[in-house]
Amino acid sequence: MKKILATSIFILLSNLLCAQKPDYSELMKQDWANLKKYNAENKKIIESQIYPDVVFIGNSITEGWVASQPEFFKNNNYEGRGIGGQTTPQMLIRFIPDVVNLQPKAVVILAGTNDIAGNTGFSSVEMITNNIQAMAQLARANNIKVILVSILPVYDYPWRPGLKPVKKIAQINKWIKDYARKNAHTYLDLFTPLKDKNQGLPKKYSDDGVHPNLAGYRIMAPLTKETIERILQL
Repeated sequence: MKKILATSIFILLSNLLCAQKPDYSELMKQDWANLKKYNAENKKIIESQIYPDVVFIGNSITEGWVASQPEFFKNNNYEGRGIGGQTTPQMLIRFIPDVVNLQPKAVVILAGTNDIAGNTGFSSVEMITNNIQAMAQLARANNIKVILVSILPVYDYPWRPGLKPVKKIAQINKWIKDYARKNAHTYLDLFTPLKDKNQGLPKKYSDDGVHPNLAGYRIMAPLTKETIERILQL
């Protein structure tokens, strides 16, 4: 009787597991993390064995930076791997192909604002910081130096108004700074030089209060380059 019962339970559990098994081929077609975006460029770099000194991973702020200041990236042997709208779990999924496999000396991680905006659903401070920590750990495990950038100032998200993100941004930036110090990473504060009196991004540096314009990137670029040169001693 016990043997029959055990067999029945095993069959039931097997059926439940099979019923819950996701369709991985369908998930791959969806490409939630947009792995295909930089696939061709990554392949070209790997085949040439001419690797960047630094990879910048992020969202539309990073993607827009490359578009606004292409010479900043090209002249310094930097590669941008930003994808508009992305959140930290999506960046974590593509961290190996878009960062580690390019064998940079350092990575600049600018992430978290879209998590706060809820682009892929609610994200707590802990969820966001866990993903940032995971990316930093992946980098260190592959001998890549880590530059953790503060989340940039935002007073309100135009596509999701009323979230009041100022407090959450401050909490995450404090965590990033403390985590970088405790783990011998480098913290880059771009929040302070860009903020206005409301802890937002002023019109002179942004057209929508979230994404820097060229004037904003011109503030960010020398501070970032100085930090990179210091840690790489270029």
